Amino acid sequence: MNIDQQHIGEPGLVVLDVTAADEETVAAVMEGLQRLWATSGVTPVWRIPGEAGVRARVYSDIRRHPGA
Repeated sequence: MNIDQQHIGEPGLVVLDVTAADEETVAAVMEGLQRLWATSGVTPVWRIPGEAGVRARVYSDIRRHPGA
C-alpha cells in the first residue's frame, strides 16, 4: 500500500496503521476512530505471511468530526 502526498498533504491529515490479534479487534478500533474523526471507514484487513496478527490502514482528517 502506498501513501501519497494527497493522504498527508496538509496539517490534520493522518494515515494510521492498525495491527491486532484478530479482525474483530481491528474492526472495533476503526469503528471507534470513526466516532472521533472523519475517516476512510472500515478498510480491508490483511495478513503478512510469517507475522502474527492482522493489519488495516485508516486515513483520517482529525480536524473534522463525524457529521461535520
